Amino acid sequence: MSINLHPQAKAIIEMMAALGGPVIHESTPEEFRAYYDSRQVPPTEDVHEIRDLSAGGVPSRLYRPSAAKNLGLLVYYHGGGWVIGGLDSHDAVCRSLANKSGHAVLSVDYRLAPEHRYPAAVEDSLCALRWASENAAELGIDPDRIAVGGDSAGGNLAAVVAQQRPVPVRFQLLIYPATDMTQSHASHRENSAGPVLTEQAMAWFIGHYVPDAARYREELASPLFSPDALFRDLPPALIITAQYDPLRDEGEAYGARMIENGSQASIVRFNGQFHSFFGMHQLMDDAESAHLIAANALRKALS
Repeated sequence: MSINLHPQAKAIIEMMAALGGPVIHESTPEEFRAYYDSRQVPPTEDVHEIRDLSAGGVPSRLYRPSAAKNLGLLVYYHGGGWVIGGLDSHDAVCRSLANKSGHAVLSVDYRLAPEHRYPAAVEDSLCALRWASENAAELGIDPDRIAVGGDSAGGNLAAVVAQQRPVPVRFQLLIYPATDMTQSHASHRENSAGPVLTEQAMAWFIGHYVPDAARYREELASPLFSPDALFRDLPPALIITAQYDPLRDEGEAYGARMIENGSQASIVRFNGQFHSFFGMHQLMDDAESAHLIAANALRKALS
């Protein structure tokens, strides 16, 4: 299938191809983590306060855009297929969301597969969210104004914890969320060769995280397959997807199920873009626009 990438996206894809690098599904987790970490660029955006802490035993990083003592809070789960990524890989994203929204962000460094397989990441995500609510005074945030969010695998975790309802949540920011471990949607075929995320790479990530295919449809793994009851009375969601992303359709299907069950969801698709574009807000206009849309929705939901 021919694709029509946004000119800025095309330039970045060409630059990445010129730099080379290992093929994800032909690498070990250790090999690809080392490569991924080596490609991280130090962030340049200043934030009023950044503090590393332990959220109930889960390493986390707090971003506060001001000295105000009653901020709302976004609990953010990073992407990386449950296998790669961490606090540093999404540092620039969290700085941007904190500054643009005017609310605090807590980035959660959940345990990674295959050393810690499903549902370890879910357990850590739930733990950090509960801890943030219980320790609101220490964080300088309002426990009644908490949102969850994340990209890709992190979007999966955000959707799961919102469904499980360990504490009241005001809003969900789901950026090209993985909601269906079966890879059954058409966008997996249409965008099987990427760019960036391929169908084989996604299968590699899922295989490390949930090696038992019999568990793919469990609600803690694939929130799209949760019963209708878990879709009712969910906090409103903003779902951002990309045209040339294998995860496009399952993210949009998740929003459709929310709406069908009476919950509110807004779906914004960025045509001409690829999986992971949201993390390139310093390089692409569309990514910066996505950050502004996300931050404005957060500001409104946590006001």
